[in-house]
Order: sequence, then C-alpha cells, then structure tokens
Amino acid sequence: MRGVFNWNFADVVRFLKGRNFILGHTEGSHYFYIGTIEGKKRQACVPFHGTKAFKPQTLKSIIVQSGIPQKEWLEK
Repeated sequence: MRGVFNWNFADVVRFLKGRNFILGHTEGSHYFYIGTIEGKKRQACVPFHGTKAFKPQTLKSIIVQSGIPQKEWLEK
C-alpha cells in the first residue's frame, strides 16, 4: 500500500477515469477533470509534471477536490 506517496500524473488520471471523471479542459500544465460524486459535480485539477511523483500535500488537495473518499484512494 503506497498511501499518499508515489502517485504520479498517470496514476491519478487512471484512478479518476475509473470513476467516470472526464477531461474538462486544460490550462497550461494543469488538467481539469470533471465527474459526479454522490450526485454533486466535482472538478479536480491535476498538474502534469512528467513521471515525477506528486508531493503528499498535492495529492491530498486532488483527493479533496475530487470528492472521492480518501479511503478509496489509499486502498489501491
């Protein structure tokens, strides 16, 4: 179990797409994914920095924005 460590852009996008999030738009190196969680529309901003792992605080921010429970993210 990796917790909040070693998640990169591809991992996060794969996780979001697996929960029916779609790419809404991009602004420079930031990709905005849109989805519906518990009947509410959510938007998560995912910065692209190649294959580098996100810092734990960046991933936590994406988790909060997505509305997907942290437990779901961390059990993968």
